Amino acid sequence: MRKYLFSEKQHSKKGANWTYEEDQKLIDYIKIHGEGNWRTLPKAAGLQRCGKSCRLRWINYLKPDIKRGNFGEDEDDLIIKLHALLGNRWSLIAGRLPGRTDNEVKNHWNSNLKKKLINMGINPNNHRVNQTPIRPKQDPSEEEEEEESVNSSS
Repeated sequence: MRKYLFSEKQHSKKGANWTYEEDQKLIDYIKIHGEGNWRTLPKAAGLQRCGKSCRLRWINYLKPDIKRGNFGEDEDDLIIKLHALLGNRWSLIAGRLPGRTDNEVKNHWNSNLKKKLINMGINPNNHRVNQTPIRPKQDPSEEEEEEESVNSSS
C-alpha cells in the first residue's frame, strides 16, 4: 500500500461538498481522457480531491448513463429474486439493472425492500416465510393493559 506524503494530503478537501465547477472539471476531463487511473486524475484535472472521491462522484452521480428516479415494480421484483439467489452481492445485482449503481441498489434494498418483505412475513435474509409472525413492539403501557385483562379474566 502506498504511503502518502504530507504535502499530498494537505491540499485535498476533506468532507466538503462538491461544487458545480468541480463537477464540470471532472466531467470535462473524463470526456477528453476517459476513465483511467483514478489516483492521478484529480491532479491532472485540476481538482483538490482524492482519487477515490472522484471515482465515487463519477460512478454514483455524474456518469451520463445512470438511471435516476424511483425503482419500478419490475425492478423491485428482480432485486428480490436476485438477492435470494446471490445474497448481498450488490454489484452483480446492479449489473442486471441497466443504469443502476450497486450503491443505489443496496440503499434501495436496505431502506425499502427489506421492510416490504418483513411486512409480508418473509425473512429478508433467507427469503423464507416466517413461522411465527413478527409483531411490532408495543409500548410498556399497552403490555400492562394486556396483562391486566388476562389476570382479571382468570
